[in-house]
Formats: sequence, C-alpha cells, structure tokens
Amino acid sequence: MNSKIKFVGILSLMLLIAMPALAAGFDAQEGMSKFFEEMGFISFFMGEGWKNAVMLFIGCVLLYLAIKKEYEPLLLLPIAFGMILTNLPGAGMFDSEMWNNEFLNADSPNYHSYGYIMAHGGLLDILYIGVKAGVYPCLIFLGVGAMTDFGPLIANPKSLLLGAAAQIGIFATFLVTQLDLPIFGFSPAQAASIGIIGGADGPTAIFLTSKLAPELLGPIAVAAYSYMALVPVIQPPIMKLLTTSKERKIRMSQLRVVSKKEKIVFPIIVAIVVSLTVPSAATLIGCLMLGNLMKESGVVDRLSKAAQNELNNIVVICLGLTVGATATASSFMNWQTLGILAVGIVAFGIGSASGVIMAKIMNLFLKEKINPLIGSAGVSAVPMAARVSQTVGQEADKRNFLLMHAMGPNVAGVIGSAVAAGILLSFLG
Repeated sequence: MNSKIKFVGILSLMLLIAMPALAAGFDAQEGMSKFFEEMGFISFFMGEGWKNAVMLFIGCVLLYLAIKKEYEPLLLLPIAFGMILTNLPGAGMFDSEMWNNEFLNADSPNYHSYGYIMAHGGLLDILYIGVKAGVYPCLIFLGVGAMTDFGPLIANPKSLLLGAAAQIGIFATFLVTQLDLPIFGFSPAQAASIGIIGGADGPTAIFLTSKLAPELLGPIAVAAYSYMALVPVIQPPIMKLLTTSKERKIRMSQLRVVSKKEKIVFPIIVAIVVSLTVPSAATLIGCLMLGNLMKESGVVDRLSKAAQNELNNIVVICLGLTVGATATASSFMNWQTLGILAVGIVAFGIGSASGVIMAKIMNLFLKEKINPLIGSAGVSAVPMAARVSQTVGQEADKRNFLLMHAMGPNVAGVIGSAVAAGILLSFLG
C-alpha cells in the first residue's frame, strides 16, 4: 500500500513539473532539461560553487548557536537564515553587485537609483534599502531607548567616564588596522567599520559600516553579534587578570533614588548636547533618547510599548535577514574576513580592559572606591555586560551586588558607541 502511494506521489510530481512546459507549447523533454539545468544543486559542482555550500554550512552552524546555545538568538537566527538564503544558487534574492560603490555613485556611468533596485532586485535587495539608508539601526535604537533605564547613570554620573573609556578599543583598532601588515592594511573607512566592533553594539556597527564600508557589512555584523553573545566567555578572564581579589570584593553603597523629573529631562538634554557637539551622531542618539523619553514621560504608553515590541520585532527580522544576505560566498570566504574576526575580538577585549583600568585610575582619586569590575560593563552589550560584572563580583563575595552599579557604565556605553560612530562618520563619511 505504501509503495503504491509513493509511486502515485512521484508520478503526480513529475506531471506537475511537466505541465507548465506542455501548456506553453514546449517539448516536454526540452522543458524537463531546462528545469534540471536551472536547479541550484548543479551549481555546487561548477566553478566556485563549493563556496556557496560552505556558506550554507556556516549558516547552519550559526542557526545551531542561536537555537541550541541561545547566543543572541533574536538577531543571530535571522542573520544566519539570511546567509542561507543569499547563498542559494539561482534563488536571486540578493544581488551584491547592486550594492557596490560604483552602482550607487551618482557620478558613475553605471549609477542606478533605489527605484531601479525596487524594480529589478530580489526580496532581500528591497529590504536592504532600509540598512543602506540607515533606517533599521535607528529604529532599533528607538526600541532600545524605550527599554532602557538611565536612572543608574543619572544617580552616578561618574559612570560616563567608564563608558567613555570602554570606547578606547574602537579608536585603537581604527589606528592599528591601517598599518601596512599582512592581515591589516585596511582603508580608513574600513578600519573605522572594523573598530566599531569594539563597542559591542550591533546596530551601531551596522549603521556605520553601511555608510563607510558596505562591502564588509556581512563579516562585521556577524563578528559584532557573535562577540556580543560571547560576553560571558570573553570578559571574565580579562576582568580577573586586571583586578586583585581585594578589588573584586569592594562593596558600593546603594544608589540614590532618581526622580521622574530627572529621568524626563535627561534624554532631552543628552539629545541636544550630543547632537550639537557631534552632529553625525544625532540620528542614533536622537532615536535612542526619543524612545527613552516616550518611556519616562508616561503619557504615550502605547507608543512606548509599540517601540519596545511590535516595531522593534519587525525591524529586527528585516535587519537580521538583510545583514545576513550580505554574507555572500565572494565577500565572506577570504583572508580579509578572517582578519576582521580576529581583530574584532581584540577590539572588544581592549574596550573591556580599558573600562576596568579607568575604574582603577579613578579609585586613586576617590574617597568612596568603586569596584573595578563595573568598568568592563562600559561596552554597549546591554544588559549582558552588567550581568557579567555582577556574576564575577559575587564569585569573590556572594553578598556583593553590583548589577545596578554596572548598569550605569553599561548604558553610558550605548551613548559612547553612538558618539564614537558619529565622530568616525564626521571624519570619513
């Protein structure tokens, strides 16, 4: 009985494949031959088609990390699936040639507008316009602002110094990657895009890279989100190496209560001051502070909840898929990508270490000492970096509670990475 069902199923499938060819007046044999020639499986055995197979495998590995290990699944899962879709031969969902600098340069004879892409591009090409135009990262920041409590930072303004110090990794990497060495030698624009990985802020990395070095967007996005997910693995050894047992046991007094008025005024002042100081950062900072103002004002709960949930979720899907789509075999499988992955983790390590070192320096001048462990939270991986500070602190003293103290430099790091991106964009954009 099962054999008969299988036979009927196969026969039905063959008829289904052959019917379009017969209906169009073509010879059935010719139609079947064309169908099999266009199958993507054939491409794996032609030219460099094996690279597509390798990229499909990498995409599946990232899916495993997102689903099984829960490494930043909200973005890593759509990014990994975007990598799979863009490397399916013949699917035509993303055309990397449409996004090279010559194609979009108005002064180039090969210039084409976004309208051309809308008419002739694949699904992921159309969605990618939101990345190229800088829309998705800004909407992500709107949602992040609506979910962020700046109270710990307002209660302890010194946290701004820790958040600023953690951005040293960005600028150190920016300078080093321009050196004429085998795995370096990047252009200033590419070096800036690689350096921003050190801020551990995925949307900011995507925003800056899409503006300065779109050809590197795939590997930089994967590196940024991979290292964000690996914060609990990367940071603790660095924190323990740079601090003594006595320093890790430092207890900090409870933060003061921040009034509602302070929380409302804060995003307004930050948006104005930062935007006037670094106009290139106004887009990211403005969206971040608008989201936070909607949350703290208490008069637009519907908008705040929409930014936190529906809007944020939709943008995350579009952003993840399109960023993953840039990880084509030609752009990803080369020594340059391996160099980016290697340098990215160094940038992140430098940023984490710089925050700890800044806290130790501050303790030389402060009467009320701060626990240096909270300095590592100055990177922008909210709230994971703050939780790591809490975990490492409790390993030294189970009665030590650092989470709220670490949230200060953590949210300061979000502001710091956006400002750093704005500075780099103003110099190189």
